[in-house]
Amino acid sequence: MIKVGIIGMGFMGSAHVRVYSKLEQARVVAIADLNEKRSKGDLSDVWGNVGPAAQKQLPMDGVRSTTDWKQLLSMPEIDLIDICTPTPLHVQMALAALASGKHVLCEKPLALTAAEAQQVAEAAGKSAGYFMPAQCIRFWPQWAWAKSAIADGRYGKVKSATFARVSSMPGSAWYADGKQSGGAVTDLHIHDTDFVCYLFGKPDAVSSHGYSKATGAIDHISTHYHYADVPMVYAEGGWAFIEGFGFSMRYRINFENATADYDIGRKDSLVVHQGGKSQPVSCADSDGYAEEIKYLVDCIARKQKPTVVTASDAATALRVIEAERASVAQGGQVIQ
Repeated sequence: MIKVGIIGMGFMGSAHVRVYSKLEQARVVAIADLNEKRSKGDLSDVWGNVGPAAQKQLPMDGVRSTTDWKQLLSMPEIDLIDICTPTPLHVQMALAALASGKHVLCEKPLALTAAEAQQVAEAAGKSAGYFMPAQCIRFWPQWAWAKSAIADGRYGKVKSATFARVSSMPGSAWYADGKQSGGAVTDLHIHDTDFVCYLFGKPDAVSSHGYSKATGAIDHISTHYHYADVPMVYAEGGWAFIEGFGFSMRYRINFENATADYDIGRKDSLVVHQGGKSQPVSCADSDGYAEEIKYLVDCIARKQKPTVVTASDAATALRVIEAERASVAQGGQVIQ
């Protein structure tokens, strides 16, 4: 049994608790949150943009509670530290958890800068525990399908790929401070930047346009990722949409012999158009949060280091984000 301590009981912390509760191999044994109510499992004020609403009250039988996250690092029964706090705390907590020798799962973005993420990657390489950044889109069933379809060439070469992840402004106050959240380009758009790197490798260059709405950082961005072997790769991301718009994530991949179209808001979310016919694609009835945690728990149980996503991958995505920011500021193409 892999015993888990979760730091941060907002939307992601509550989503992770839900996943662990359904796994036979893992159990949450401690939670920490600066908010005393949340540390005791009262999640009545928690909101989220994807998936079911958070439980109002977590069952706390057998679960230790604290407002001091460092206490979790010294609990010998804990095998895995799951960091679900705001971004500015990620690096400090990840480095401390790795130094304790425990396994670590850390929410995205791993850091606000590529240099900080690289620090974590170097520490992870020396740690006795495994480390994985929670880049959940790599594990989302319909997105994992896209990776496999491109990798095995079933529809021929990719001619174009476009991704979109847009929403209204998140509700928690810290998101509105670009110095803490990095703006939507770092907090939200990074999902698609990372997935583009996962599919096609680090781009040769980027060309981006964007603007700030509320945070002082980039809150809406559109990027062209330049590759020698893929004609068109684009992603739009942002939380500058008007209140009430909600959340949307989509992709369209145009292969030589088919077009794949995904929209999270549609009943048949993934459809492939080929030979004059449109066919829904059946994927696991799950989400990226569940699949990433199941994968990490399985890696720990089998004593195999996670490879689907690494701290170095997180640092690479942040380097590309930094190039995108530079492109917005300078205008024109930024070579990687």
